[in-house]
Amino acid sequence: MNRQRGVALSGLLLWGFVVAVVALLAIKVVPEVIDYYKIQKDVKAVAAAAGGQTVPEIRKAFERYAEVDQIKTLTPADLDISKEGNEVVIEFAYEKRIPLFANVSLLIDFRGSSSGHGKAE
Repeated sequence: MNRQRGVALSGLLLWGFVVAVVALLAIKVVPEVIDYYKIQKDVKAVAAAAGGQTVPEIRKAFERYAEVDQIKTLTPADLDISKEGNEVVIEFAYEKRIPLFANVSLLIDFRGSSSGHGKAE
């Protein structure tokens, strides 16, 4: 007897569903992660150039960077600005709720710092 080779229709549907779910997640999540890395880059650039600036000047500098990078997720008022030694440290944290389908959402906590201790949970 000959053995048949190939994919059964049920297997094809299962893998099609898995690929569709992964693609949906990627399409919805990747732009938010890109925004996080833009914010992280801008915060590090502002902190590096801060020098002897005051807190309002640092917030204004971040606002200019955010305008160029079209960041709407985080405002300058959301930044926590402090000084550790002679170095200005800018920290931020925010949540992003990403609707997936029906009443199912994905919640991501983003945290970052100009000192390099940021992470997304």
